[in-house]
Amino acid sequence: MRTTLQRWAQQMKTQLSALYLAYQDPRTPWYARVFALAVVAYAFSPIDLIPDMIPLLGYLDDVILLPVGIYIALRLIPAPVMAEARLRAATSGQRTPVSSVAAVAVIATWLLALLLVATWLWRRFLAPT
Repeated sequence: MRTTLQRWAQQMKTQLSALYLAYQDPRTPWYARVFALAVVAYAFSPIDLIPDMIPLLGYLDDVILLPVGIYIALRLIPAPVMAEARLRAATSGQRTPVSSVAAVAVIATWLLALLLVATWLWRRFLAPT
């Protein structure tokens, strides 16, 4: 079971590297580029949308959302481009990109959510009447 999970994780990492390479290819349509970049940026972001410390939900993005995003991105990119990108990803020892832009976006989302909850709590319980 552990070997299967390790193999699956390695395949996901290779697919993400291939998506990143396909994103850079000029033959990839603009909408596929945008989607692939969003998936890759989220995958390599050091911060998750749902923190892993939240029981069960924390791993939801890693187990469900990310594979679904990869699947959709793979369907949007032309097959010859993806085949070439997979070959380049498998043969090159390219280091995976780290997305600080995605990290900033996720942090901003959490801060906005925290601000909205704090505002609601203030108005509901603490605001002078």
